Formats: sequence, C-alpha cells, structure tokens
Amino acid sequence: MTAIVCKGVTRRYANGTEALGPVDLKIREGEFVSLLGPSGCGKSTLLRIIAGLDAPSAGSVTVNARAQSSRGIGFVFQEPTLMPWASVRDNVRLPLRLAGDASPASLARVDDLLARVGLTEFAEAFPRELSGGMKMRASLARALVTDPDILLLDEPFAALDEITRFRLNNDLLALWRDLRKTVVFVTHSVFESVFLSQRVVVLTARPGRIFAERAIDAPEPRDESFRTSAPYGGFCREVSALLAQASVSRSGTLISDI
Repeated sequence: MTAIVCKGVTRRYANGTEALGPVDLKIREGEFVSLLGPSGCGKSTLLRIIAGLDAPSAGSVTVNARAQSSRGIGFVFQEPTLMPWASVRDNVRLPLRLAGDASPASLARVDDLLARVGLTEFAEAFPRELSGGMKMRASLARALVTDPDILLLDEPFAALDEITRFRLNNDLLALWRDLRKTVVFVTHSVFESVFLSQRVVVLTARPGRIFAERAIDAPEPRDESFRTSAPYGGFCREVSALLAQASVSRSGTLISDI
C-alpha cells in the first residue's frame, strides 16, 4: 500500500524564489527512500512539507490515515535539538509527555528504544555529556517513541565523522528491518543513499524536481561486506552520474524509473 503521495507539490517563497517543484512522488508502506540532490534543491523543504511543518504553494501531500495524526510521523532534524537540562530518558520521553501518555506500555517503549540505540547506560546522562553520535541516537529514539508509521530524517548524520556515520547507518538499517517503518531520508551523500535505500530519488537544482529514480535492489541484510562489494560500487557510480546530470538540469524530466 502507498504511505505517501505527493501530487504537483511546489513551494514558492514570498520573495518570489521558487524552491521546489512540481514534484510527483509515491512512497510505499515500509519502503526506505533517500532524497538526493545538490545543495539548495529543496530536499529538506519537501521533507518538511510531507511532515506538515510547511505548506506547499500548490499541489497536495497525502499520507496514510494514522500518519495524519500528530503521533503518526517521526522527524529527525539535522541537529539533535535535545533539551540541555533534561536527561536522555526525559528527552526521549518528551513526545509522550506532550501527548499526555503515561501508560506503562509507553514508558516501557522508552527503555526499549534506549536499548535499541545503545544508550541504556546513558539514560540518566545529560546532552552535554554525550558525543555527537550519541546525541543523534537519542534524537532518533525520541522520533520513534510514539511508534510512528513514517520516519523522516533530514541529513541527520552529516556533521559526524565517517566511522560514526557508518555505525549509525548500520543501526538505522537494523531499526528499519526490525520496526518496518516507512523511511524518507535526506542526504547529500551518494554512498550513504546507496547503502541505506531501497530507492534513491535524485532531484534537480532549484527548483527541485525529480530527475531520476534508481532502485537499489541489493540483497538484505546489508553490512560492511556490501560497502566493499562490486554491486555497491556499481550502484554508487550510477547514482553519482545521475546526480551530476541533475545538478545541471532544470527540466525535471524523469529519466530513470527502475
């Protein structure tokens, strides 16, 4: 079934800048899709529109019925945005507090997610005591604590060192396999998009339009051996070539839909 449908989505700002679109995009339930494109092409804008944090100037976005509720979509921002005065556990629990949910099942989910992201031993620590990667793990747990159907991530690992980024990529895939969420992931990295995704959607330069889509039909589970495999290298070369073409294209013509 379809989780997200974007029809003719555009975004024009008050100063006349055309930031996005039109974009037509369908994402299936349980699919992991990466949005890839040059800086300023509107990837993050599209993600915010899907989340309901911004409104399109034209067009529409439809998400599945549960995701239309405030708890149906989880969002991970570029920065962890943790409350500095609260412990890791309280930061993760925040969406439940805002929803007035203090049920035993919900509180147990906080501890379960802390375990899944490797932060059980740091549950009572404060953000200032965490590394950048640990802060992002806490942010990821917080986005999942309401058990959303859709998880949106806006370049969450861009500021991290490569080793930490690889580890978080592995952990994110493990969470996706276990929890079967619909994931939309914004990134500038060809290598990250190929490793994580079932499908990579390449956007043109501003105003961002869909230039190409490439299915990454590599077997699961993906691990370190996939990163050094010939198929991975081949996918990266293909997606890199599409990104290079998209960076100079303004037509938004879909040239690959595999």
